[in-house]
Amino acid sequence: MRTVEDVEPRARVLSLLALALMAYLVLLGRLGYWQAIRHRDLAAVARAQHDDRLILPAVRGRLLDRYGAPLVTNTPVFSIFASPDLIPTADRAEVADRLGGVLGMAPADLLAKLATTRKFVYLKRRVPASVAHQVEALAQPGIGKIAESQRSYLEGAVPGTSLAANLLGFVNDSGQGAYGIEGYYDQQLAGTNGYEATFRDITGRPIVLSDRTRVEPINGASLQLTIDGAIQVAAERALADGIKKVEAESGSILIMEPTTGRIVAWADIPTYDANLFSAVADQNPRLFVDSNVSDLYEPGSVMKVVTLSGALDRHAITPTTTFNETGSVVIGGYRIKNWDNKAHGVVTMTQVLEKSLNVGAIKAEQLEGGPAFFESLSQFGVGQRTSIDLAGEVNATLGAYANWRPVELATASFGQGVDVTPIQMLGAINVIASGGDLVWPHVVDQVIDARGVAHPVAPRVIRHVLAPTTVNQMRQMMVGVVEHGSGYAARIDGFRGKIAGKTGTANIPENGTYPSGEVIGSFVGFVPVDHPQFTMLVIVRKPKILFEGAYVAAPIWKAVASALITQWNIAPQ
Repeated sequence: MRTVEDVEPRARVLSLLALALMAYLVLLGRLGYWQAIRHRDLAAVARAQHDDRLILPAVRGRLLDRYGAPLVTNTPVFSIFASPDLIPTADRAEVADRLGGVLGMAPADLLAKLATTRKFVYLKRRVPASVAHQVEALAQPGIGKIAESQRSYLEGAVPGTSLAANLLGFVNDSGQGAYGIEGYYDQQLAGTNGYEATFRDITGRPIVLSDRTRVEPINGASLQLTIDGAIQVAAERALADGIKKVEAESGSILIMEPTTGRIVAWADIPTYDANLFSAVADQNPRLFVDSNVSDLYEPGSVMKVVTLSGALDRHAITPTTTFNETGSVVIGGYRIKNWDNKAHGVVTMTQVLEKSLNVGAIKAEQLEGGPAFFESLSQFGVGQRTSIDLAGEVNATLGAYANWRPVELATASFGQGVDVTPIQMLGAINVIASGGDLVWPHVVDQVIDARGVAHPVAPRVIRHVLAPTTVNQMRQMMVGVVEHGSGYAARIDGFRGKIAGKTGTANIPENGTYPSGEVIGSFVGFVPVDHPQFTMLVIVRKPKILFEGAYVAAPIWKAVASALITQWNIAPQ
């Protein structure tokens, strides 16, 4: 039986808890009031607090190619500002008229900017020095200029473009990096802005914003890239010529060092001029998207390299394994045929690759077994982001094996019904060139901080995929593709028997079907076969003249490979 003495402490505890709960609810309500109902008021106060200092912009870090040559420059420009409290209200309309003609702005817009109680307001950002000089000549009290810089990009190999535009990205009017390297490394490149509390207008009159002291900006880090500028030019030119020749919609070239994963060149057609990004944004912003990391496609027969390599590695086949190829096979009620609709009789697995036989790829997948084949796809990086250091990489996961039907495994064996990005596909084929490793592709060699200290970016192996014996077998099978099969257009004098490659021609799915005449042609290869110096993937989308990768992509690959062989003094050995 409880006494009064037992009840009173309990009541006091409950009363205290109730009071604490009420205080919590009141606090929560006030937080909600200020963050939701009064959000705009708080934001205005915050802006006002930031208006009492002049930002001293940090100089954005440089972008250099692998040899130290600049890929961008920082051009000196000026931003024009006003201190409205130094301009009498009665004079502001006249000042707006005078400035409007110089800045190319409507006087009404300038007058709106001057109609404020703030001590500092930008009138126009990043104008050329010639415009700044004209403003200075007006000698208008309360008007000043601030030295800044603007990103300028080198001229590309194609008229009306800048070099490696999709790879580099651009810096917008707010000074922020967008797309590509500029977007991915924006924080490091941008540095840290400083600020100044007291400065002078055009006439030399001091403008005191606050009693804060000056803080110097910390300039951004520079990036030395893995890109070879000369090869980049050659790749852009060859791709543009090839796309024009077959009247294709678009195309891509990716080149990578096999063992390090360093990107040598990265070209897209169509592309744009990063110096004119505002106009591009208005006319065709789709040009900003880098298809090499941001678009998925079905790769077609280049996937047969992955399929047959997995089967070789698990000893399900050998290069000389034979079977009677009848030209078609029925899987799950669906009849699948070879690209040429022909039966080829008794063939080896080497000939399956050389002739690019769909039925042969399915045979290899079946001999390996569905679960093992599915695991091989994953081991080669299919369905996984490469984590390349560029903005915008996308991915389509493979999902769970239990959800795959036999017919889907069959079509995936020859690269249909499975989605990849070009950089994923390059990485997968590069496993053969690297000696059996899936390596991390990257575009930055070293980060050079504001003090000039270089911080190298170390290459890395993601995982080991194939045994050395398998690698050697597949390399020779890929040589057969060039010497005896569909890759004949990639042959280069002096390198006969030294080029390993694979063609690909994939239908493009639309609304669950594959319309005729809509294809993606590709060629991937490396050279020399015994000690590969580069792996290159060429993709041609929706050609109107010719279709197969052998005709539309392999000649482009040959042109760029020839330039690389000459530039890098590569010997066949």
